[in-house]
Amino acid sequence: MQHMVMLGRPVMHYSPPQLGKKRAKVAKVMHEYAEGELHSSSGQTVTSHDQAVAIAMSESGMARKKKRQR
Repeated sequence: MQHMVMLGRPVMHYSPPQLGKKRAKVAKVMHEYAEGELHSSSGQTVTSHDQAVAIAMSESGMARKKKRQR
C-alpha cells in the first residue's frame, strides 16, 4: 500500500480488490504497447500512447460508467 503524509501523520490509501485486477490488466496492455506487440481491433500495430491507454482502460473495464447502487 502507498503511504502519504498528511498533517504530519501517515495516511493509508485503500483500494478495492477489483481495482488491483484492473490495474494489472492496464499494466499488461501498456507492457504490450511498450514492446510493440499491441494491436488495434483492425490488426494494425498501435503507435499512439493515447490509443494504448484507451485500449487498456477499455479492456480492464475502467472506461465504463459505474452504475448507481440502490
